[in-house]
Amino acid sequence: MKRIIIFGFIWSLMLSGCVSQKKYSELQEQYNTTKDRLETLEDENDSLRNIVLQNQAKYAKMEAELKNCKREYANLEKLYASTEKAYKNLQASYDALSQKSTAALEAQSVKNRELIRQLELKEQRLNREREELEKLQRELDERSARIGELEQLLAKKDEILNRVKQNLNASLDEFKEQGLQVHMKDGKLYVSMQNKLLFDSGSWKLKGRGISAIQKISQVLAANPDIEITIEGHTDNVPYHGNAYIKDNWDLSVKRATTVVRQLLRNDAIDPKRLVAAGRSKYHPVAPNTTPEGRAKNRRIEVILVPNMEKLKAILDQEGK
Repeated sequence: MKRIIIFGFIWSLMLSGCVSQKKYSELQEQYNTTKDRLETLEDENDSLRNIVLQNQAKYAKMEAELKNCKREYANLEKLYASTEKAYKNLQASYDALSQKSTAALEAQSVKNRELIRQLELKEQRLNREREELEKLQRELDERSARIGELEQLLAKKDEILNRVKQNLNASLDEFKEQGLQVHMKDGKLYVSMQNKLLFDSGSWKLKGRGISAIQKISQVLAANPDIEITIEGHTDNVPYHGNAYIKDNWDLSVKRATTVVRQLLRNDAIDPKRLVAAGRSKYHPVAPNTTPEGRAKNRRIEVILVPNMEKLKAILDQEGK
């Protein structure tokens, strides 16, 4: 409707001859801008509508469970009312029979006491069902709140990791031909660097290009202080026979990880508390160790990034105020 009104207004001005060519061009540009903005808003509205529909489906499922419980509760109430009516009828009968013989009166009394006992049991059951229904309602409310909080938390985590991934890809593009990859896996962000970029064979001393790559990584990490950082060293399955200071591939993988940690800490903006260094030796290969190419892929350093969930929750709590 807005498009039709704007277009009609421009067209009427043209017909009347009251608008110059320059004014018409300005109005046409405004119309095109408004049209593009409207289409963008319509796309965003469709996306939000899909999210609402998904949440409505979850809510409808929980609401159906609640309706079933309420239906059972209503049936028990009817049963209770029926039993209570029977009791009143029996009470009336008891009053009428009170003038009969003592034996008949005693027999009726026994029946009445049994009915009263059954009524009490059913009343107890009704109370239990009422308490269970109230408990289920509370749990449903709590679960709904937890699901909403968890969805927010996961969405925020993905948002942060995707932003960091974009920044890393932009900063490290020049190193990708030398075995550097940035990818997501299991909800974590990985920067994987083959040792041909970082170390010579059997060494844990960083090469010049490796230092340059890690410096660029440190700049991105310094700008994202809520990200926890784990450095993992990996080797192939070829036994280490180098410096006596290093015994085996375990030692070598750990030594390389700590070397990368120390290089990252040259950036004073990175808090050492965020860092963990670990060695995986040969036990987590990403390719078969049967070929030189596969062993080269397995000799790597992985920088694993994940948001600090406590800090992330505090950010969400602050945004919600």
